[in-house]
Amino acid sequence: MALRANWKGFLRLSLVTCPVALYPATSESEKISFNQLNKQTGHRIKYVKVDADTGEEVPNEDIVKGYALDKETFIEVSKEELEELALESTRTIEIDEFVEKSEIDARYLIRPYYLRPDGKVGHDAFAVIRETIRDMNKVAIGRVVLTNREHIIALEPLDKGLVGTLLRYPYEVRSESEYFGEIRDVKVTKDMLDLAKHIVNQKSGRFEPEKFEDHYETALVDLINQKRAGNPIRPKERPKGENVVDLMEALRRSVGGRAAETEAKSPGKSAKKPRKVAAGQKETLMPIEGKKQAKAPGAKKPAAKPQRRSA
Repeated sequence: MALRANWKGFLRLSLVTCPVALYPATSESEKISFNQLNKQTGHRIKYVKVDADTGEEVPNEDIVKGYALDKETFIEVSKEELEELALESTRTIEIDEFVEKSEIDARYLIRPYYLRPDGKVGHDAFAVIRETIRDMNKVAIGRVVLTNREHIIALEPLDKGLVGTLLRYPYEVRSESEYFGEIRDVKVTKDMLDLAKHIVNQKSGRFEPEKFEDHYETALVDLINQKRAGNPIRPKERPKGENVVDLMEALRRSVGGRAAETEAKSPGKSAKKPRKVAAGQKETLMPIEGKKQAKAPGAKKPAAKPQRRSA
């Protein structure tokens, strides 16, 4: 499948410029998604755009953007007027400054993109910019226009390319004081802190995304396959939380539980290795083989084999 760029333009550091293309670094297409259906007929729901007053359907060519001054007053803005704003960042990512990565608050991070040279020219200039950022151990800050809005983008090297992460503006980040003001000041004793640190040390590991499993996605796969087979769906018992009465005792029990678990996984005993599921997750959804499937209870027509779309 051919890669499709979200944006094409130029990357510029002072007088050094090269053509580049921007691609999404993440994908939601492999997740199970649902359509809305009419419960009575089983048909898909179709959405139409209608005039709020007349109720008549409005064709796309007659729809314009409008800024609401109040519930009944709007300022219309055409597509042409938006295009005439002609920001420099519409076609060029201009690197404005370089900062330490540790200075970027995680709350400002939105989503990552891959940046690479576009076409056969500009690879030399791209490499100079990439290696300069790498050698200086900095993050380059620039601006880019995506979906008709200008975004701040943070660029850093990854292998032979660059990763560009969109950043939020300050007005988009809420102040923590609005939420943390009512948290009580609590004195944590040294004994409690020591026990908690012991638990942390027992749970310490390396960040390995391939160990992560989307349990909800796996449960969805099982639910769909069970319904395809016509099996009855029985609700599972939900885990119940326990009120912590003695915090110190809870910490001691946690340490004891972790110690027993570690001993069970020690050499000489069969320890269950964490399943790598980053690639294997996709294999969970398998066709149900065997006899011809009966119509699932409540279904209006035979359900198609649920498959994931390729990213």
